[in-house]
Amino acid sequence: MELPIDKIGDVAAVAVPVEELDASNASELKRDIAPLLQANTKVVLDLSRVRFMDSSGLGAMLSCLRQLTAKKGDLKLCGMSKQVRGAFKLVRLHRIFDIYGTRSEAVLAFQAKPAGVA
Repeated sequence: MELPIDKIGDVAAVAVPVEELDASNASELKRDIAPLLQANTKVVLDLSRVRFMDSSGLGAMLSCLRQLTAKKGDLKLCGMSKQVRGAFKLVRLHRIFDIYGTRSEAVLAFQAKPAGVA
């Protein structure tokens, strides 16, 4: 999976390039994003292209968050469609993730509060 990455200061912003993040490609996303998660502590995942996400896709998001928090980093999500946001709310993941409307809002949120600081 080709992951377009923009570096904005010390934040890596990644656009998830698929319309459906499900059992058919969630493991591919996890594999391809792993080097980025190892190299960065501040990551924004832009989900604006994603129109559908099943439990495998939600699991991939959790996996990314776990990898970053294990090294005192943080993950912010942006650009969710109504359907994807509904999936997050259904399983209460909207309480775990920082979700923003736009990529710039998500990037700015890192400057407002450093990762790992309560």
